[in-house]
Amino acid sequence: MKTWIIPPILACCLALPAIAQEAADTVAPEGETAAPAAFEGLSDATRNALEAKAAGVPVEAENWMVAAANPLAVEAGARVLREGGSAADAMVAVQAVLGLVEPQSSGLGGGAFLVWYDAATGEVTTLDGRETAPLDVTPTLFQDENGEPLPFFDAVVGGLSVGTPGTPKLMEEAHRRWGRANWGGLFDDAIALAEDGFAVSPRLATMVARGEERLTRFPATAEYFFPGGTAIAAGDTLTNAAYAETLRAIAERGTSAFYTGRIAEEIVAAVRGAEGNPGRLSTLDLALYRVVERAPVCVEYRAHDVCGMGPPSSGALTVGQILGMLGSYDLAELGPQSAEAWRLIGDASRLAFADRGRYMADSDFVPMPTEGLVAPEYLAERAALLAGDDALPEVAPGNPEWDHAQLWADDVSIEFPSTSHISIVDSEGNALSMTTTIENGFGSRLMAAGFLLNNELTDFSFRTHADGVPIANRIEPGKRPRSSMSPTIVLRDGAPVLVVGSPGGSRIIGYVAKTIIGHLDWEMSVQEAVSMPHLVNRFGTYDLEDGTGATDLAEPLTALGYEVNLRDLTSGLHAISIGETLLGGADPRREGIALGE
Repeated sequence: MKTWIIPPILACCLALPAIAQEAADTVAPEGETAAPAAFEGLSDATRNALEAKAAGVPVEAENWMVAAANPLAVEAGARVLREGGSAADAMVAVQAVLGLVEPQSSGLGGGAFLVWYDAATGEVTTLDGRETAPLDVTPTLFQDENGEPLPFFDAVVGGLSVGTPGTPKLMEEAHRRWGRANWGGLFDDAIALAEDGFAVSPRLATMVARGEERLTRFPATAEYFFPGGTAIAAGDTLTNAAYAETLRAIAERGTSAFYTGRIAEEIVAAVRGAEGNPGRLSTLDLALYRVVERAPVCVEYRAHDVCGMGPPSSGALTVGQILGMLGSYDLAELGPQSAEAWRLIGDASRLAFADRGRYMADSDFVPMPTEGLVAPEYLAERAALLAGDDALPEVAPGNPEWDHAQLWADDVSIEFPSTSHISIVDSEGNALSMTTTIENGFGSRLMAAGFLLNNELTDFSFRTHADGVPIANRIEPGKRPRSSMSPTIVLRDGAPVLVVGSPGGSRIIGYVAKTIIGHLDWEMSVQEAVSMPHLVNRFGTYDLEDGTGATDLAEPLTALGYEVNLRDLTSGLHAISIGETLLGGADPRREGIALGE
């Protein structure tokens, strides 16, 4: 195995406080690296899992495993799995707790994509719980009186950016299809933590302090995160009676309690009553919301099938294109410290992102060449562009085969990374990969019924056209904004071998692709692949993770013709490899763990 020594900044110890946030959780495209927090009152198994992550080794289990972004949420999922619940059951419990203890990243007020492998049938199913644009939106929603795009945070903060939440419906639909446990009992841990209180993690406390200006614009949000005018601090006990009440209603009556009645009315009142920036969401939008089953997108790579979520996600298509272009190149021989390997990966990513910007959007609203974008002959044609010795001087969208006109302009939408990821394998061999989000850190900064509301509509292009040519990802009533969330299940001979995903905005695609390459090409353990330093190239500039071994490649990549940028790259990868045993890896840049038995 070709190893990449994980630098001390990532192999961090448990005593260190979390000192930072994910990208654009407050004001910047990326935050500083966050070390795992020392949580109080956790089980010995959880502490062992934290120690394993700090040591850079995977957690091993025989029967089941769950990996997610907060130990309290992982313990809730572990309880469900230990009692015989399915991966879908455990996901409900994990998400309910994440919405409480990690509210800046996901929750009931957001949306999610889910990839499911069914052990009984061998089938892969993908469910789209992405938010939808209100029926009352107009094409110029995010433009000023002169037709120019609004400044990003002018659009984000307040009701204008809020789409119809999809996460509760997705939780319920997954449980309806694949659940075994009693629905109501899946919320017990989250309700208890909300009522009795939980210890504020260092990560949450840091992000609240840094986000004060925007979090204090609305009374309900300010009162929760700044009680008495003082920011919550790491180790404080925080309760959320309103969230407990909301969860209890959903536990007792299903998600109809969320999408109609009191909770729906509170959501709409918060959105439409947001002072200075009211939104368009209505009770009709909530009542009409539906989860959509989509066809999975699968691409062959190294005798494996890499499967994920299709449109409106760009994740599986773009990850698939990157891997599909690299399939004819011997990355294993080059190794992870080779500038040539990263030239190939970086330019494959740039080519894929060119196609992403031109073609990818909600296929219910715009025709998309989904099959053509990952057709082997098309990927071979694009791969031939990588055959040189230096960085590609420029890239452009390709011409995949499809049966519609190709008059689309390149998208210019901004996608910031406040998101979370859950990977689960249950005792029956079912596997679940779900990426869940409220978009920007703390979403719209609006709270209703104890949870934050998303700002997902700002994932649409603020412009509708470029030089008179329509943009596929423009906003339309009922449309779902394009996403980079890339929940992925990798299969070999029809059986899953890797469950993986990450937050990180549009860099999610690079994080997931490099983890798959690290595991399959460079024979890294799942923890090594997750911890491996990041090198991400989307649009030409090569982002290298500062303070890690990635910086050793700055000079060689510059010599190849790249502009290089050293920066923090705060992913949140959670992965499980499946072989003779289950091996789990959790991103050392965040507070999560993998736990199993």
